[in-house]
Amino acid sequence: MGGVALLARQAGHQVSGSDLNVYPPMSTQLQEQGIELMEGYDPAHLDNEPDMVVIGNVMSRGNPMVEAVLNKGLAYTSGPQWLSEHVLKDRWVLAVAGTHGKTTTSSMLAWILEHAGMSPGYLIGGVPSNFGLSARLGDAPFFVVEADEYDTAFFDKRSKFVHYHPRTLIANNLEFDHADIFEDLVAIQRQFHHLLRTVPGQGKIICNGESQALDEVLEMGCWTPVERFFTTADMMDAWQARDINADGSRFDVYFEHELQGSLHWSQLGSHNVNNALAAIAAARHAGVPVSVSLQALQQFTGVKRRLELRADVNDIRLYDDFAHHPTAIASTLAGMRGHVGEHRIWVLLEPRSNTMRMGIHQQQLAASLDNANVVCLYQPDDMDWDLSTVAADLGDKASVYTDIDVIVETLRAQLRPGDNIIVMSNGSFSGIHLKLENMLKLL
Repeated sequence: MGGVALLARQAGHQVSGSDLNVYPPMSTQLQEQGIELMEGYDPAHLDNEPDMVVIGNVMSRGNPMVEAVLNKGLAYTSGPQWLSEHVLKDRWVLAVAGTHGKTTTSSMLAWILEHAGMSPGYLIGGVPSNFGLSARLGDAPFFVVEADEYDTAFFDKRSKFVHYHPRTLIANNLEFDHADIFEDLVAIQRQFHHLLRTVPGQGKIICNGESQALDEVLEMGCWTPVERFFTTADMMDAWQARDINADGSRFDVYFEHELQGSLHWSQLGSHNVNNALAAIAAARHAGVPVSVSLQALQQFTGVKRRLELRADVNDIRLYDDFAHHPTAIASTLAGMRGHVGEHRIWVLLEPRSNTMRMGIHQQQLAASLDNANVVCLYQPDDMDWDLSTVAADLGDKASVYTDIDVIVETLRAQLRPGDNIIVMSNGSFSGIHLKLENMLKLL
């Protein structure tokens, strides 16, 4: 929604918005772009009777502002619908869908197109460091959009991505998530099938060939040419990464068994190797030679809050990672382990996503943290289950905390040079990042 607000502002509209607890980097970039942020959902925020109210999917009936919009008869729409009608119409849309890696892959793809001189528009659910903004209108025809399967709005329960009508679609991976709105994996697959129905026959689908769940979606019906990518299997007519370093920082790119080039870059983890293959293939469909994509990715500096280095003090490094699913946690930590070798990895984990808080992934969580040396699990007051079960599975290296200041003091007493701290949360984690930065400066 913040990205949609940025696009509306860039299109010349006066934009304001209401939310609870907006925090950086989104709050910062909205304010810098002249967008007024109003705290809370006071109906008085609508006294100026805006021409259009764009309502995010977190809003539901009973919310004071939603009720005011309906009672006043104000014009309203959803973020995806507004985007479709006012931005994506007549554009070559490159959409990135999947359970994991949407933000990073979208950022890679947008940067490749930018490096190739195409000046793309984009809407990304994070802040790509190469751009500094999560959205821009760009120049026609190309527009990169992060395509989320979450529902659209309280009045439109379709997945957001069915509004986008991509010509190039990346299907990055598919697992069960969003347990608050989907009953099971089959329900999510059905939405992905609806997405496939919107891709034209002259378009292209870039698909993870190692995902059985995506294979099953394709079997439900596909009318568009498909290119698959792999990092383990040796397949004809496909994209492949070979000779991958342990930390994912170097690999060779092949297409149809022909070496296309090598990539040595700053990103870590096998998940980012997958993301890069997908972005390279999608960019090629838009006309970018693979060699140009590889040059661009050498200069790709990542996305804020995706294993972002926040501080490096006294040979102790602090990273911020937007972790929300055991698969992503495991891949990130495997990449970090390959990068740091025997040095200690501290993980500070706040299970904050709706699915995590419901305990859907609690059986897989301990195994996903296997590469960590020390694990600090933060137990919020309102979580539905007890993290001590995960701590018990991890043994002596894990502890449960209910106070972030105690976590900071624990690290202060035990940190040593060479340590790596990874804060994993898809929220603000009660400001622990700044507390840790300040603590490190005093060591």
